[in-house]
Amino acid sequence: MDRRGLLNSFMQLREKYGDVFTVHLGPRPVVVLCGTEAIRKALVDQAEAFSGRGTVAVVEPIVRGYGVIFANGERWKALRRFSVATMKDFGMGKWSVEERIKEEAQCLVEELQKSQGTPMDPTFLFQYITANIICSIVFGERFDYKDHQFLRLLDLIYQTFTLYSSFSSQVAPGGLLGPSFLQMFELFSGFLKYFPGAHKQIFKNMQEVLNYIGQSVEKHRATLDPSNPRDFIDTYLLRMEKEMSNPHTEFHHQNLMISVLSLFFAGTETTSTTLHYGFLLMLKYPHIAERVQKEIDQVIGSHRLPTLDDRTKMPYTEAVINEIQRFSDLAPIGVPHKVTKDTLFRGYLLPKNTEVYPILSSALHDPQYFEQPDTFNPDHFLDANGALKKNEAFMPFSIGKRICLGEGIARNELFLFFATILQNFSMSSPVAPEDIDISPKEIGFGKVPPTYQICFLAR
Repeated sequence: MDRRGLLNSFMQLREKYGDVFTVHLGPRPVVVLCGTEAIRKALVDQAEAFSGRGTVAVVEPIVRGYGVIFANGERWKALRRFSVATMKDFGMGKWSVEERIKEEAQCLVEELQKSQGTPMDPTFLFQYITANIICSIVFGERFDYKDHQFLRLLDLIYQTFTLYSSFSSQVAPGGLLGPSFLQMFELFSGFLKYFPGAHKQIFKNMQEVLNYIGQSVEKHRATLDPSNPRDFIDTYLLRMEKEMSNPHTEFHHQNLMISVLSLFFAGTETTSTTLHYGFLLMLKYPHIAERVQKEIDQVIGSHRLPTLDDRTKMPYTEAVINEIQRFSDLAPIGVPHKVTKDTLFRGYLLPKNTEVYPILSSALHDPQYFEQPDTFNPDHFLDANGALKKNEAFMPFSIGKRICLGEGIARNELFLFFATILQNFSMSSPVAPEDIDISPKEIGFGKVPPTYQICFLAR
């Protein structure tokens, strides 16, 4: 294994063995899929067979196969159907989620105006706004940016994401570079779980978030009005009551707890990190930010809030957001899949339950689909006439049956937050654009952008 982490190792093996190969992660054989074609052939053309969820050793002690993201089989299908329908009711399909995002965007604008153009680290601000959207759907409330409980939860999520992503080299005792403990943990969790290490911290962090969720569920239970469910938790509790007499129901307390944990975690970290990376890229390439602002001024002007209807008239802004997602490549290795039955793929037999890693990064940087895969260039998503064009290799939310169930909400958030900030502010950096480093701070199962300072100047 390459000392710079799993992704590098897989990319080097691909050069030698092609787009589909098996790696033994310790005792676990894992089939690795690289490139747009191989990933699409598996996850879309043989969607059912590849719809199982593999294990992520470091979170397994907490999730234990429960909850909508990590479940398998009938459990997964029941929870997924329920979650998609409920998210729709509380915002995906109706206008309400757009209203929520617009309200949150206004709170953010007020917060940024207070900074009066002084340099700031935007990490937590981006977390506040994305967490509040998922909180309003799941918990039925938004939090003030100074709420201590809220800040604690966000800190736990950020810490966990950073630990989870730190598969890259760390200096080992004695100054030698060694692969990080977590990468080793993924390989040999069977015995390493007995040793101290980052996995213990991740467990502790998630346990604390679960305690909060447990308290929230109890409050919901005490104030539940069956004729007027307020949010995801209420709807789930009503479904639990309805299925009480079914001994095989998947609607029980454990699945509720882990589903809420998964939605809260996934709904906060990924979108906020995309915004975090996005504004770093705008500082690096100010001419691109200026072009977005020109489009905003033409289509929206300065006297009203951006709406989702504006999207179709703003191909350049959409192309920039797509390119931010492609370039920032937040889940380079994807979340592990496994095959649900013996499956024939490219002439090979994959026995039932074989783990499969779709390397999303290899699609997002596929030179057959992106002219300059390692360069930030919004033209990747525009045709000769400047209209938005689809690209088969663009799969930041994964594809197939396990595609991220919050994709709709995340895309709405990215557009409305991005457009609202650029409508109201110009950005500048204490560092000259040519000196801004855009390489990630950590690359593991996730990518963590570098921290930076930004000044938001009222336009």
